[in-house]
This record gives sequence, structure tokens and C-alpha cells, in this order.
Amino acid sequence: MLKKCCDFLVNNMAIFVVLIGIVGAVWPQTLQWVKPYVGWLLGIVMFGMGMTLTVQDFKTVFKRPWEVLIGVVAQFIIMPFVAWALVRLFALPPELAIGVILVGTCPGGTASNVISYLAKGDVALSVSMTMSTTLLAPIVTPTLTWFLAGAWIHVSFVSMMISIAEMVLVPVLLGLAVHHFFARGVEKVLPAMPVISVVTIIILVGCVVSLSASRLFDVGLLMAAIVILHNVFGLALGYGMAKLFRLDSRKSRTVAIEVGMQNSGMAASLAVLYFNPAAAIPGAIFSVWHNISGSIIANFFSRRDEKAEEKARALSVDKSSVPTH
Repeated sequence: MLKKCCDFLVNNMAIFVVLIGIVGAVWPQTLQWVKPYVGWLLGIVMFGMGMTLTVQDFKTVFKRPWEVLIGVVAQFIIMPFVAWALVRLFALPPELAIGVILVGTCPGGTASNVISYLAKGDVALSVSMTMSTTLLAPIVTPTLTWFLAGAWIHVSFVSMMISIAEMVLVPVLLGLAVHHFFARGVEKVLPAMPVISVVTIIILVGCVVSLSASRLFDVGLLMAAIVILHNVFGLALGYGMAKLFRLDSRKSRTVAIEVGMQNSGMAASLAVLYFNPAAAIPGAIFSVWHNISGSIIANFFSRRDEKAEEKARALSVDKSSVPTH
């Protein structure tokens, strides 16, 4: 019974994120108390991600450096510059512009690994990309944010780098160490980690919405349109870049999913900690949308593969039924 409840929560995360968003928008005072704990909550999510990693995952990176490098470069080129282009195109004010830029400069989201699995992609490549971009985030995210958003708003490069290291890098490495040294114990609690991560992200989104509730009603539709465009361009350009370097279908869809799905919880957390609460709106909306688009993409590729397999089986049957002389 408990497992069914946990699976239901994880599988329907987008619905619960929408519901908590409504609560945060209509009754903001119920969730604003979370603000002082935003950094800790993100740390919990990243610790959970670290616990899913093993030393073997690092070996995968060194065994397949070219594929991982293509994905990482695509991640940190496509999403930041698409974000910058959208900010320019829609002439967003500084407090919203920085939020979109943050979504673009953050590493890949942990949900991408699940979506890659459902889409019959290369899960090892997905995990390697998520891990690599996350470990690079303390340097790359503040650098790109400063470079792309410096014209709109002051970005404290050093303090943001330290915060990302504290909230992302340290928890991930701690989770990895715990898994390595206490493997048996971790294997027992590992099934509960997705639930803890989902609940934490839901609370984070609710807090973000509650802090920017007054502005959300004015810019919500515009932000939703920009977030959807950002995500769609990321998926399409990620797939295109992978194909450009002649990766096969499974790897190309994995790169697309990894590029298109951002660590929006991190973006929202940084926005709350360093900028105007309104800057967290894009991250909150992205948290909902990329789970929806990811599910659509996974369903599309899964069905396409099933149809291809059915066609191959039918051709095989036809050939075997042809009489031989």
C-alpha cells in the first residue's frame, strides 16, 4: 500500500506541483515560511541524487568521453543562449530576465534520467551527463549567468559559486561517499529517495510561487510561453546537435532529453537567494512543464520503437514464410 502511494506521488509529480502552486498563489502565507530553508531543501534533493551514483558512473564518463562531452557542451551552449535570445526577443524586465537566464545556465535535471529510461534512451549516458554538468555547475553556472545577465542585473559571481558548491556539489559528493562506504544500508533506503526528492521539489515550488504570488498573475502566461519555447528549442537543438556528430537514435534522444530538462529547482532556489522572488517564477513553471514535455517525448520515442520492432518482426515472419527451393 505504501509503495503504491509512493509510486503514485512520483508518477504524478506534475499534478502535485500544479496543486501546490495554486495553494502558494491563492494562500501565499501558508508556504512563505519555507524561504529560510530553500538552500537546505535543494541540498536534500542533490544528496539524494548523489546517493544514486556509484564510482562506476565516473568510469563510464572516462570510457565514453566524446559522447559525454558532446552532451555537456550542448547543455551549456544551447540552453543558456536560447534563454538569452528569448529574453531579448520578449524584452523582459530585469527581475524576470535573470530567472530565465538562471534556468538556462543550470545543469541538467535529475528527472532526465528517468525520462531517458522511459524513452528507451541510453541511461548510462544520461546519468553521466547529469553528473558531469552538476559537478561543473559551481563554476559554469555563475560564469554564464554573469556573462549573459550582467547587462540586466548585478550578479555576485563568487558568492553564487560558493552557494552552488554548498547546495549542489557538496551534497552530491556526500551522497556518493555514503553510497560507496555504506552500500548495503543505502540499497535499503534508495527506493524512498525519489519520494523524498519529489516532496522536497513540490515544497520548493510552492514556496517560490508564494513569494512571487502578486507578480505571478501578471506575468504567468507570458512566462509559461517562454518556458515552453525554451524547453522545446532545447529538446530539438539537443537532438540536432547529437545527430550532427552522428550519434545513434538512442544516444541522440538521450542528449535531447538531457539538454531540454533543466535543474529548475536549483534555478528557483538561486533566484530566491540572490535576486527578486519574481526571478524564481520561470524555474517554478519549468518544474511543471519539463515533466509534462518529458513524458510526451518518452511516450513518442517508446511508441516509435515499438512500431519499428513490430514492423521488423512482421518482415521477419514474411521472409520465413517464403518457400525455398
